Amino acid sequence: MALSPSTRAPLADEVTAKLRAMVHSGEWQLNQRIPSETELIAGLGVSRGTLREAIKALAHSGMLEVRRGDGTYVRAISEISGAARRMYQDHTEEHILEVRLGLDTQAARLAARNATDDDVTALRGLLTSRDQAWKSGDYEGWARADWGFHERVAQASGNPLLHELYVSFGPVLHQDLLTQQGRPGFEGLPQEGHELLLAAIERHDEDAAVATVNRNLNSCAEWLGT
Repeated sequence: MALSPSTRAPLADEVTAKLRAMVHSGEWQLNQRIPSETELIAGLGVSRGTLREAIKALAHSGMLEVRRGDGTYVRAISEISGAARRMYQDHTEEHILEVRLGLDTQAARLAARNATDDDVTALRGLLTSRDQAWKSGDYEGWARADWGFHERVAQASGNPLLHELYVSFGPVLHQDLLTQQGRPGFEGLPQEGHELLLAAIERHDEDAAVATVNRNLNSCAEWLGT
């Protein structure tokens, strides 16, 4: 998505919308440093004050983080995600797992009902990437593939609102995976449980899909001692 000069008087809300769109479109990735002030001013055709006001608004929402002397980074993919990231700091891992249980069970049930052959193929590829990343010690890649698998299950549900909510919690849950990985004794959340979930989705067995999610997350809760 290319930046283009504003065609009207440069208003902060217009610039804010353009910057937000860069994140939503994937042009600016999570944890990526966005272009410098000089580049953005030239690309958008706005004043420094207007640009800073727009960045401040997105920083307040949690989407961007301004680091003095370093630059501005993408911290969340939406305002909802930014709010979730802030709220996460005030809640226990038990609370996070309970939220995941609600989202994951409904996503799994609907995915088992609605998943297409393309969904199943994509899910299988993500599980392969997940397994290979763990075995090679690429824990960032493992967490990314694990999250990608669950996000694709939500997409396969066929419910765009559920998918959007799940995506909004993505950065929080992704970071939680990396935190768990750093703990002594962590073994990567068994691949078998994910394979069983995929098998249930592929044969359109809603009850088995939900039961598998419950087992997987209960095992995770036991490991965490919650």
